[in-house]
Amino acid sequence: MDLHLKGKRVLITGASRGIGAAAAEVFAQEGCELHLAARSLKSFGNMGSRMLAEFGVKCTTHVVDLRKPEDLARLAKDAGDADILINNAGDIPGGPLDKIDEATWRHAWELKVFGYINLTRLIYAQMKAWGGVIINDIGAAGERFDFDYIAGTSGNAALMAFTRALGSKSLRDNIRVVGINPGPVETDRIVALMKTQAKARFGDEERYRELMARFPLGRAARPQEIADMMAFLASDRSAYTSGVIVTIDGGISARAS
Repeated sequence: MDLHLKGKRVLITGASRGIGAAAAEVFAQEGCELHLAARSLKSFGNMGSRMLAEFGVKCTTHVVDLRKPEDLARLAKDAGDADILINNAGDIPGGPLDKIDEATWRHAWELKVFGYINLTRLIYAQMKAWGGVIINDIGAAGERFDFDYIAGTSGNAALMAFTRALGSKSLRDNIRVVGINPGPVETDRIVALMKTQAKARFGDEERYRELMARFPLGRAARPQEIADMMAFLASDRSAYTSGVIVTIDGGISARAS
């Protein structure tokens, strides 16, 4: 299926690893020009040159702290010609209410919740001139409320509401706003978490895949499976889709309901 994305300009935050890195590769395969944002240049490695060598696409890396208004403004200026924005950066810690103090909660939300909202505000204002797509990578905890992930489940629910509210009328500006709620995805973060649990339970961190056996198909989702949906949602094949959230968790959320 030709998604007709060749030549589109894509801005991806949190792009140096995990779902963000997978999204960069998928959009590069589609022939898109990339703007990739992360907190450190080192984290990108040779990603920029590899995208050019393997896929023949221009790839610009941006070192930004999305918690800082001045960095957001600079990113919006430097990559403000984007046709597609993928909000992906975030790292909200787990824990119940008595373990997540106010400072920790605010620090986490400044990146994922307000980082998404504030960058969207800047890019949306510019994107009105030519139209485009904004995709928020949120998380299934926003619909499966988790006592032991209180800051994350609350933040994700807020971003779901933000996505639906903005996307409900964004087409009048020729902009589509959609969200994706991944469930467990085999990123470095979830592997590290599973290894810690395996160490505690079995005394051997390398047995972490035994813990993943409880997931659908006996595994977590692959990052590319999330990225492929991003590419479809960004394309004209999904031109009438706005104000919705697509959940990709192997049916876990539906089972819980």
